[in-house]
Order: sequence, then structure tokens, then C-alpha cells
Amino acid sequence: MRASLVPALVTLLTLTIAPAPASAAGPAAADPGWRAPLSTRGRYIVDADGMRFKLRSANWHGASGTWNGSGDVADDANHHAGENSNRIPLGLDRAPLDDIVAGFRSIGLNSVRLPFSDEMLRDSQPVTDAAVAANPRLRGLTPLRVYDEVVAALTGAGLAVILNNHTNTTRWCCGVDGNERWNTSQSTRDWEENWLSVVRRYRDNPRVVGADLYNEVRRTVWDDPNWGVGDDHDWFAASQRLGDRILREANPDLLIIVEGINWTGIPVDGFPHERPTLRPVRSLSHTLVASGKLVYSAHFYDYTGPNHSGATGIGETSDPRYGDLTPEELHNVLVRDALYVAAEPGRHFTAPVWISEFGIGVNSGVDSKQRAWFANFTGELIRADADFAYWPAVGWAEKRGSNGWALLYWDSAGRRTGPYDGGDWRAGAWSALVGSPGRTGYVEPVARWSMLSPDHGDFVASLRMRERPDWDSGARKAACPDGQRLIGLAHTGNRGLCTDVTAGGLWPAGTAPQVVTDERYVTDDWASGYSKLQCPAGSFLIGYAVRGAAMSSALCAPAAPAVGGSGRTVWFDRGDNRPAGNPGGDFATGNYKGQCGEREYAAGIAYTGRIGSRRTPDALYCRQLPA
Repeated sequence: MRASLVPALVTLLTLTIAPAPASAAGPAAADPGWRAPLSTRGRYIVDADGMRFKLRSANWHGASGTWNGSGDVADDANHHAGENSNRIPLGLDRAPLDDIVAGFRSIGLNSVRLPFSDEMLRDSQPVTDAAVAANPRLRGLTPLRVYDEVVAALTGAGLAVILNNHTNTTRWCCGVDGNERWNTSQSTRDWEENWLSVVRRYRDNPRVVGADLYNEVRRTVWDDPNWGVGDDHDWFAASQRLGDRILREANPDLLIIVEGINWTGIPVDGFPHERPTLRPVRSLSHTLVASGKLVYSAHFYDYTGPNHSGATGIGETSDPRYGDLTPEELHNVLVRDALYVAAEPGRHFTAPVWISEFGIGVNSGVDSKQRAWFANFTGELIRADADFAYWPAVGWAEKRGSNGWALLYWDSAGRRTGPYDGGDWRAGAWSALVGSPGRTGYVEPVARWSMLSPDHGDFVASLRMRERPDWDSGARKAACPDGQRLIGLAHTGNRGLCTDVTAGGLWPAGTAPQVVTDERYVTDDWASGYSKLQCPAGSFLIGYAVRGAAMSSALCAPAAPAVGGSGRTVWFDRGDNRPAGNPGGDFATGNYKGQCGEREYAAGIAYTGRIGSRRTPDALYCRQLPA
């Protein structure tokens, strides 16, 4: 997001003072023939026919607020760049809604990131007549009802809409402003319930395709967000829980979009500070209850950096900004911090990556670093065949001289200008980006690899198991997504790995799983001297439970066709024991791991309680899948 100067404390702790998201849509790119819902196959988003659907988006900001947080909210001067959105998507005072949507299509967009605030959902004050002067039919509506009409217009024109919870409060984002985390100005429960209400509101509109859970999670004055610690600042846990709730309780068809952490630490030289982005995903990734629905996202602007907040003056550090990096350095940082998620196939973290905010000002000088950065950055998006969303879509023409970031501008008379109307140096790079071919057509289904991480509580990714009673009360339970089987375990740390490689959907409908807590099904002593939890004949492991670090039970499901076959013991108590190439990726970083082969299934877990041991997994019993 694009930043402006803020008071000293805000600037000190800001992470990237960016504009609220806006949306866009496109012409040929927004082919009305695409069929919802969208899902994912490996690193690609596909439509209902399995055809690649690359998100070519822009952000249509305004509904999450433009007020800077001080002064009279009715005074345009107190809004970002002097552009008062009046709590609704920007520009509805200047141009008919359908004309704005047509403008999106004219620049090659097929989708829109449409932000909202939690406050907007309960804002009962109608918009002023002036706020919708070019759209008189919207007079007297609340901001949420205007948002409804915007969603309907976008989707009616064949564009995909991604709902984005941008802020808690209806004000400009993103500093130390009460919007740093999903639960900064409200409870996590309120955040979840707000999301469920929004998703249900648009459930019957199939072109509302995604839920972008929260924007630019970052540090408050005193505390950092984290990825996996297990407290109320844990963005991994919060997004995992909400994603599952949306899919289970509100709309199983939506893409769940999780942005990486945008900032931790105090931006002062000598203090730790960084922009983690999606780096933590490599060692701890989401496994949703519906496979093929997860998309990761990240934001990049030239004035921010891997360790630079984007501030100038107070809060500015000596760290390089992205705009200071050479093309090679920029490439390496983008891959390390985000693009690797889509670039490495067959890993537990493999997913599409949507660069859901980037942008540049049209007023940048001819030989400026900003122009060079934009050319390099869009070139990287093309090289990576990445999904993207430009920030922002809409601006006021009379502000273009001081706030030239928008792609499309409307003046007070409703006249539109865009990148192809002359005077916009970004036109060439933009045309190359939206016109880049990349992967098109049908995308073959790929094997899924999923991490189980019962680090701090239950991690049951199976819808079928969630519908059943607690199978091991008091223990932390983990279960593979339906259609997958357990194939790997960690010696310590409680992590597991699931897959459907070579054999998906082994567990037939209408059959019950079985909980194993003793050796009654052991036929061969495949781990002499160790306690063994083995599935009954014809069954395979789909989950497990632990108490502390110790094994508590194994969860087995009957297979059809029947499984059996010869078996082997895979020991991992003294080192890693995984197939060549480590398919699925490192699912328990820093811990020993054992993993069956791709043509095998896990049928048993061995452990010991002898002195010096903690009843953690030591071996897997791996058996051959039917040919």
C-alpha cells in the first residue's frame, strides 16, 4: 500500500503505510464464460472445469475507509490524499457504477479485491446524496448496502470478487492505528462472526470467489504477531481456524486467502525488525478441511523492504528498500519471501501465490529508481506467472499530480482517463503484465501433500471426523483431510504428513474409523521391544492423538479396495528416514522424520516408554498399496 507521513509514534512502528484495497476487472481477461467455483491444483487457481483462472486484479479501495484518523471526517482534507471515499468504494460520486466496472474491464482485469471494515458491517448511517451523486439509485443506503450493489455490478459483468477484510475500523490503513491485527480493536470471536455473516451474505453469488482474511498483519506499539506460537497474536492459528469455519459453516466453495505477516519488530537500527511475509509457510503451512481452497498472498512496494518499514525520517532505518535492490537481488528476495510457495511443486506448502498489492506513482521521474523497480517487479510477476492485484484501481483526476498511483482516474464531471490515454509511462509494463500468456487451459489434478500440526491443540482436517464424537478425550488429535492418508510422522514435535499420492479416497463412505490404543491387531513383531499401535487388517492410518509429547492413540480407516501387502519398518528415532527427494517437503523442521514411500501406506506406529524416552514415535509400519 502507498504510505503517507504520520505522527512520530505511528511512523516509528509502521510497517508499510498502504492504501486500502480496491478492485478491478477485465475485458477479454474477464471472460464471462468461466465457471465458478474456483479451486486450486498445486500452484494454479482453476475454475469449475479445471481451466486455469489467473487472478488479474486491482484493488478498489474506499469501503474500508479513507479518513486519516484526526479532524472532521466530513472534510476531504482529512482523508488520504484528499480523496474522501465517504465509507464506500471510491468514485461513486463521480461516475455511474457500471461505467467504473467497464473501466476495469477496459484495462484487462478479470477480478477485484474489494476491501471492507468490520465497522462498515454495522454502520447504520446512510451515505450522503453527494457521496453517490453519479448513482442516484444508491441514495439513502447504508455503506453495506452500497457494497452489496458494487458486488452485484462487478459479478454481473463477469468479474470475480475477492472479499477483503482490510481493517477493524473504517479509517485509512496501515500504521499503529487500531487495525494492526484482526483482534486489535475487537475480539477474535467478533472477527470470526463478522466474516461468517459476510460470507453468508454473498453465498448465492458464485462469482464472489474468495475470502482474503486480513490485510497486512503487523506489530502494535507493544506486541508482534507471530506464526505458530499459539497465543492470541498467532496469525497462523487465527487464519487456520477462520478458514475452516468459513468452509464448514458458511460457504465451502470459497478460496481462503491468507496473507503473510507484514511486519515484526521496532524499525530502529540496532533493534530486530523484519517483514516475514510468507517465509514461515515453509515450516508451518495451513491444511484446510477442504483441499484445494488455500491461496497465500503478499504485498510489495518499492519504498518498503525486507527489513525496511517504508517510513521516512523517524522510523527509517539503514536497511535497503525493495527499490534499492539490483534485479538479481530483487528476484532472490521475492522468491525467498513469497514466490517459492508456488515455485516448488509437491510440497505441503505448495499453493498459488497472489501478489495482492503492488503499485507505483505515475509521477515518478524518467530515470528514477521507482520506474526501474516497477519494470523489474512486473517482469518478475511475468516470469513467475504470478496472480496479482494492483493498488489502487481508482483515483481523482485533480489529485493525479500529488497522488498518481491509480490506474483509472475520474474527474468531477465523470470523465475517465486511464493508462492508454497518453501520459502514463506505466502503460507498457501494464500491458505486458495483463497480456502475459503464462499457463492457460486445462490443469491436470496433482497429488496433495498436507501438514498436520497439533502443536497447541487439535488439528483435525477431516470433515468426517469432525462430525463424529471426540475419539480420544483430553488428547491433542490430528487427522488427515478426507481423501488423504497419513504417510509421515516426526519423532518429536507431534507433526505429521498426509497425502493422496498414487491412491486417493481409500476410505469408503458409510464406514466407521477405528481408534487403536493397544497391540491387539499386531500380527508380526515389526518393531521388537517397542509398543506398537497397528491398524486392523485392511485398514490404514488417517490420524493420531498425543498427550504432551507421547503417543496416545492411532486412528485407522477401512480401505476399499482392501489393502494388505508386505510391510517394512521405517525407523526415525536417530535420524531422518524419508524417500529420496523428500516428497511433501520438510513437515517438521529440526526434528527427525519418518515417511513411507509414495506407493505405500502407513499401518502402524511404534514407540517406547523406556528410560530416556517419552513415548514419541520411533518407527512407522509401511505396507504396499495394491497395484
